[in-house]
Amino acid sequence: MLLLTGLFFISLAQAQETMPPPLNQLILETIKSMPAGGGYSAGATATQALRHAAHLSQAAQSQDSQTPTPVLVVDATHAEPSYCSGATYLVFLKVISALQNSHRVTLPTATLEALLPMGQPDGTGIWGRWNANGPGTARLFYELGFGRNFTSLSAAHPGDFLKIWWSDAIGASEHGHSVIYMGTETRDGISCLSYWSSNVPGGFGVKTVPLSRIHRMLFSRMENPGALNRIGSLPHSDHYLYSLQTRNSTVAEMSQLCGSVR
Repeated sequence: MLLLTGLFFISLAQAQETMPPPLNQLILETIKSMPAGGGYSAGATATQALRHAAHLSQAAQSQDSQTPTPVLVVDATHAEPSYCSGATYLVFLKVISALQNSHRVTLPTATLEALLPMGQPDGTGIWGRWNANGPGTARLFYELGFGRNFTSLSAAHPGDFLKIWWSDAIGASEHGHSVIYMGTETRDGISCLSYWSSNVPGGFGVKTVPLSRIHRMLFSRMENPGALNRIGSLPHSDHYLYSLQTRNSTVAEMSQLCGSVR
């Protein structure tokens, strides 16, 4: 099928490829609602602050229900100082909260409770998966059927979650960054990538770096929020992510366990 746009004919597949993914705009709008700055720290103080940034609250009782439905409340101003995985997780939670409040997704209390960042160790629970070394976010998306993972920059759209590796190692000895992709640009003839996260030293904000600094990228696109209802069926701990506290993975192993494609 061909679509006519002005003087150009483009295929439907091509048109769909250039259209922003449905939930990415909500992610970008959520970033705009996040605080700026606040300082960066990867210590216990930041983890404790993250725990105070999300909680469940009782919504007003509906006419057709005798039991008020809990709602996810996220206030990122409590999460200062912050670190990268905590910052992207708060955006993730705020998007879920927006979907819940707009009745685009219905989640039981147990699922909402499981989403709260309560200091779970790497690979354990939802936050522990997200915060793990290696492909934490991508592995979670794959386990849930929550969205697709891919490595091609040409397929990326602003609003995709992204794991950046500054070194070749994947796992215990890696040097990585959990971010949200914002786009690419050329500065003084140098190809650069922009992302939002909690960055050293300022905290929440956008940063732009030369693409040449990046050794590896793994994108995760939020596509199926209803898959969050599968959280109860996940193992308490993901053995792969848990093991990356003490060992390194390979690209082949990571791709197999995250369903990532080029």
